Amino acid sequence: MWDERYSEQDYVYGKQANDFLVQKIHQLPKGRILCVAEGEGRNAVYLAEQGYQVTAVDASAVGMKKAGLLAKERGVSIETIVADLANYEIEAGAFDGIVSIFCHLPPGARRSLHEKIVQALRPGGVLLLEAYRPEQLAYKTGGPADASMTMQ
Repeated sequence: MWDERYSEQDYVYGKQANDFLVQKIHQLPKGRILCVAEGEGRNAVYLAEQGYQVTAVDASAVGMKKAGLLAKERGVSIETIVADLANYEIEAGAFDGIVSIFCHLPPGARRSLHEKIVQALRPGGVLLLEAYRPEQLAYKTGGPADASMTMQ
């Protein structure tokens, strides 16, 4: 589904970083950052522009290809990995920060990913997470249509 969504030439969510990330970037320690459910790479590229060493992971090969193109366009480098986050193994103690912006997973997969994230952070590492809550469904302004895919 995401490959199809990202297959158009334009960037679905634009090329500018998520507002929450821009507002909170000062909370991320310098170093290695993992961006999960990174889509077309706008947040990963922004972080690379700020001097972070970034790994972007997403299930969409099309999205990750566009992330690489955006990084090249902006003159920065990011590592891209195509993987299903439900099964993705994250190296323990490998990251100074992890960014999760609107990563919609079923409850079991989300719980598993969050456990892996805790193990993947180095001492003093930071998780920046922005997610929808079940109340978002009533607003009909985006996000998952299934309440179980929101943060409860």
